[in-house]
Amino acid sequence: MITICLHGPESTGKSTLIEQLAARFGTIFVPEYGRTFAETHGTNFSMADLVEIAQTHDAMTRAALATGADPLFLDTDPLMTAVWAAMLFGDRDPWFAAWRGTADLYLLLDIDLPWIDDGTRLFGSAAARRRFFDLSRAELDRRGVRYALVSGQGPDRLAAALAAIEAMRLDE
Repeated sequence: MITICLHGPESTGKSTLIEQLAARFGTIFVPEYGRTFAETHGTNFSMADLVEIAQTHDAMTRAALATGADPLFLDTDPLMTAVWAAMLFGDRDPWFAAWRGTADLYLLLDIDLPWIDDGTRLFGSAAARRRFFDLSRAELDRRGVRYALVSGQGPDRLAAALAAIEAMRLDE
């Protein structure tokens, strides 16, 4: 089974792209739990909230893996929540360093889409978006996971994601 995780700052099209990819491959995806949490509890996050978000997302991923879905797409994972911790607090809980359930491929979504305030997003300035993106890439580099940068708008973004997935399959 292959897991593919969308990774990157807010407002980069992860939720739109995940639905397109799952439909294209005829499979399921794990939705972003952080959004659900924010819509229910607000965005004044504590570190404990971020750990809860990450742990819940991890549990949702394990449940989805048990279905045998292949590939399984993830709309973020605890690595992304660790980046949120770095953005909000400049640090992260030790739970994040101990977590080992990384995906087989990460699609790092570029900040080349306009930022849209949807009531749960916090980092809309150009400087904040750049910092968020740089921390997102650094987290992937730090973990040594396989990833590909996905840029472009509309159909070009989907095509770039599909090309990255195909490249991974060819390398196997």
